[in-house]
Amino acid sequence: MDTKKELGGHAAAFGSYLIFGLNIIACKNVANSGLVSPICLFSIRAIGATMLFWFASMFLPKESVEKRDLFRIFLASMLGLFLTQIVFLKAITITTPMDASIISTLTPIMTMFIAAFYLKEPITLKKVAGVLISFCGVTYLIFNSTHESGGIEKSAPLGIFFMVLNGLFFALYLGIFRPLTMKYSVVTFMKWMFLFSLLAGLPFSAADFIAMDYASFSTSVVLNLAYVVFFATFISYLLIPIGQKILRPTIVSMYSYVQPIVAAGLSIYLGMDELSWEKLLAAVLVFVGVAVVNRSKAAKMKKE
Repeated sequence: MDTKKELGGHAAAFGSYLIFGLNIIACKNVANSGLVSPICLFSIRAIGATMLFWFASMFLPKESVEKRDLFRIFLASMLGLFLTQIVFLKAITITTPMDASIISTLTPIMTMFIAAFYLKEPITLKKVAGVLISFCGVTYLIFNSTHESGGIEKSAPLGIFFMVLNGLFFALYLGIFRPLTMKYSVVTFMKWMFLFSLLAGLPFSAADFIAMDYASFSTSVVLNLAYVVFFATFISYLLIPIGQKILRPTIVSMYSYVQPIVAAGLSIYLGMDELSWEKLLAAVLVFVGVAVVNRSKAAKMKKE
């Protein structure tokens, strides 16, 4: 593979999860306002992204989608957007931040096995070692980070189950639909993805939209919503398919480990946490793991 192209894929995957890491804070600020329910926030993201992707498609060469692929894109939107977000929004209300973070680290491991089963992507010793190195790094970071008090003291079994489903749904999306993402342009693929997820979410959020107190929206809430819609939805989901086109599913999913590192870094910058050798070691382990997986024998295979 062309080195510049591969670097572009890594930059796209890293950038998308960097934005997701900052998105945690923006979503929390919106949630803390008490003005927007979780399902409503999902629909706001879907509405904004649908409008932006369809608007962007007007300035690009027209690309038609085969009828049989529309159903496949619908399934992709359910796994990669709708179901993933719905179970996550439910899970975070009944799980502790630490438990939710730890369970989310299972996604790359699940992606590796799904890609091996569905895409016949070999599970090499280097790949297993890389995933485990990054897994150890991020769990080490989680256990050595400062967590806010006043949250849920104990995770409900249902919350843990939902977090596992969240990781499984997104792993299935990355592992199964890579060939589909390579068939169409990013904008074409995502405009249909978000349209389908929007249609799926609106029936559940319509009542909340009607009941929302729009007059109480502060400038801070509006700015956080703008970040969530434009950067954490439109830009980040523009970058993920670019990464999917170039990199293997396991590598793309491993960049999810960037999120806790971003959260820790931001906490340090804001004075909420302190830089320590444990955090530096965790960050090094995460990126060493990504490098090891990228250099596995499967990385040299011809891309289908």
